Amino acid sequence: MDKIIVAIDGPAGTGKSTTAKILAKKLNVMYIDSGAMYRCITYLVLKNKIEVNDTKRIINLTENAKIEFKDESVFLNDEDVTNEIRTIEVTNKVSTVSKIKEVRKILVDKQREYAKENSVIMDGRDIGTVVFPDADFKFFLLCDLKTRAIRRQQDFNDLGQKISLDKIIMEIKKRDDIDTKRAESPLRKAKDAIEVDTTNMIIEEQVDFLFKKITNTEV
Repeated sequence: MDKIIVAIDGPAGTGKSTTAKILAKKLNVMYIDSGAMYRCITYLVLKNKIEVNDTKRIINLTENAKIEFKDESVFLNDEDVTNEIRTIEVTNKVSTVSKIKEVRKILVDKQREYAKENSVIMDGRDIGTVVFPDADFKFFLLCDLKTRAIRRQQDFNDLGQKISLDKIIMEIKKRDDIDTKRAESPLRKAKDAIEVDTTNMIIEEQVDFLFKKITNTEV
């Protein structure tokens, strides 16, 4: 396969990351979880007890952060933080940190670096609109709110965190609001993106649908 860039966007809980991860393996290309990069910065902010409005210190942290993807793990400054960046504390603050203009610019530059020499599948909220507006394939995943919350609750359960469904629904609504209304790179569907409603799809069906679109086989 020639060098390709695949952009997968959508709100939290639509199955973006899991789908992108499996799809990358199927196509034998690099997978980059852009959300994990913002989570890494948020994790550092919390770890260093920095206020989310202390923009100068957060920008400095971002500039000096070394983020690497190895197999299915995320490394931050040579530390495996795969589970640490998925906690409810990080989840609740990531959208606030993500809307800082300078943070986005630094991380977008890092994301584009990955794709200079490699075929890449990247998921996030502004991949098809800002990071890779000329991506070869763009998908925008949607899903019913309650289904998204149930999926996210399972993610927390897998990490040993018991969070009520009502709390998760409230947090997802709050996050959607921040992501869609922020001034910098808001969450929106690219005009040329293929919309995929994943409400009634299992992960294998999502992967299969995208795979067939990319490889130009029958769906």
